Amino acid sequence: MPVNAASAAVPRPLVFAGFPASSWAFALRVWLAMTLALYVSFWLELDSPSSSALTVAVLALPTRGQGMEKAGYRLVATVIGVVASIAIAGLFSQTDGLLLAVLGMWVGLCVYVAGMLDGNRAYAAALCCITVALVAVQQIDTPLQVFPTGVARGAAIGIGVLAVALVNEVLAAPNYHPVLASRIEGLHGRVTGLAQAAGHPSATAAASLLHDIAALRPEIASLVTESSTGTPRTEAARSALVDLVSALSLGRMLAALPTASPDKVGLIAMSRSWLQAEISRKNAQVCSSLEALREGTHPHHAWRAPLYRSRRIAAETAARAAISFMLIALFFVLTGWPSTELCLTLVAAIIGLSSISPAPRIFAQVTVTAMPIACALAGILKYLVFNGVSEFQLLAIGLAPVVIGLALLMSLPNPMLSSLGRLVLVFMIAVLAPTNPQSYDPEVFLVTSLFACMSAVLVFAAQMLLPPLSGDRRVRLLLGEAGRELDHLGRGRTRHLAPEEAAFRDAARIEQILTANGALPLDRQITAKAMRCFDQAETLRRCCAELDRLRQGPLAGAARDAREALARRSGRAILASAEALRKAAARSKLSANSAIAMLIAARGALAPSQSPS
Repeated sequence: MPVNAASAAVPRPLVFAGFPASSWAFALRVWLAMTLALYVSFWLELDSPSSSALTVAVLALPTRGQGMEKAGYRLVATVIGVVASIAIAGLFSQTDGLLLAVLGMWVGLCVYVAGMLDGNRAYAAALCCITVALVAVQQIDTPLQVFPTGVARGAAIGIGVLAVALVNEVLAAPNYHPVLASRIEGLHGRVTGLAQAAGHPSATAAASLLHDIAALRPEIASLVTESSTGTPRTEAARSALVDLVSALSLGRMLAALPTASPDKVGLIAMSRSWLQAEISRKNAQVCSSLEALREGTHPHHAWRAPLYRSRRIAAETAARAAISFMLIALFFVLTGWPSTELCLTLVAAIIGLSSISPAPRIFAQVTVTAMPIACALAGILKYLVFNGVSEFQLLAIGLAPVVIGLALLMSLPNPMLSSLGRLVLVFMIAVLAPTNPQSYDPEVFLVTSLFACMSAVLVFAAQMLLPPLSGDRRVRLLLGEAGRELDHLGRGRTRHLAPEEAAFRDAARIEQILTANGALPLDRQITAKAMRCFDQAETLRRCCAELDRLRQGPLAGAARDAREALARRSGRAILASAEALRKAAARSKLSANSAIAMLIAARGALAPSQSPS
């Protein structure tokens, strides 16, 4: 009965045609913002009004902060891309083949930078590549028009951003911080439940939890643009995530403590007591940070959440992107087809967007599917719905069903369908290219559609010829880098990061390992190896940090001996050094419980028989 009463008390969301009211509100905001952006662009007689509508399609996100953060990065990337377009066109406009090579290198550079970032920062790096393609490539035969084209694109994007901001404000688009707080609270419950489970936590379950925690990092940045309290909320959310990783790693240390021998019962009991107290303190800090996130105040301690990125993976991905672009450009040079600027532009755009996708090949496949659908929808709108009309009211009404329908598709939880809806909307606006007055030349439309579809097919073909970095290779590179860092830690070489921040950085690497193969499940042995590296690295960092606090004073000698025992990875020597440190602390009437506890935990983590399932 209580369960039924509780469930009855929870209001059910309003649903219409299979979509909740929140999805309909989101779709309506997208259509209104796109209509407003086009109206203002037509009124100002901009050269590129479709860019404002494209901006709305790109910034179509369910919450206010997410859209505004992406808008800020879009504006910055547009400025950088326009400046790069002017420089490239000014220096290489008369060099033909060299110009295409330089554009290929720029594509590779942007993809490399995107590979070293995450979230909307990575999107901004990819957009720098897209902007150069839209400005420099499309004006490849008229370099003097690069600057006016760049200015027109920047103006249109600014109008699109303002339209999205105004509509979101007037229609009260929801904030993201309540959703984020709820998700972090759910992760906290999972961390607590994993720590309370009997036995050693499963490596697969722990890795999955680290993946979910680290995956929230890019979404935190959107809180800054959400309201005047965005900055403290960002700090609170970041601190909560870092403390969650710390609580999880401490729980695994507690579960991995060695079996008590008669002469070491006191040391192990001391370690267990300290770890339990530290876990309780971390859980309290998570709760405090969640409270600060909800209230919009600064947390008690503001942690950084550093991102882990592999330079090797970013460089190999960039090289493949640059070679793919130059191969496709060479194909057009050899065929001698005229008016291929649009195709090259879309090729650069698809390559740039696929570089920030977890699975580039799947993204290319979705693009191959989305492009014909977008062209068909654009053709239906232009020649069956509009059919020669030029009134703006009819344009807005004709766009409504398609834009609202695709926005509803974008709101679905299925990532494949959501991505398909967004790509179809963006490509449809690009092919339709609303202008004032609207052009109805069927030959131009057919050529545009043909080259648009060809661009997606050519990128997919280039990936077949030069496959993206495989998931298995990504995993091998990431595990190899984790092993090398662990060796450096064993030799006493540490980064200038607090142990909690370094633990989050390692959690971000675990997240990349788990997503390297897309939706395919990872091999249990690989997961166990990744988690073993994670456990050992966090234990060594914390142990070294505690011993570093004892470098000065009467316990310096015992701390130095303990560091040497850690470097040798000898369990017996580590236990002996912990006992020696305990006796030295007793003689000096000082407390070294934290260092002793971490030494015992290091003994458990470094034991050869330790292999969590």
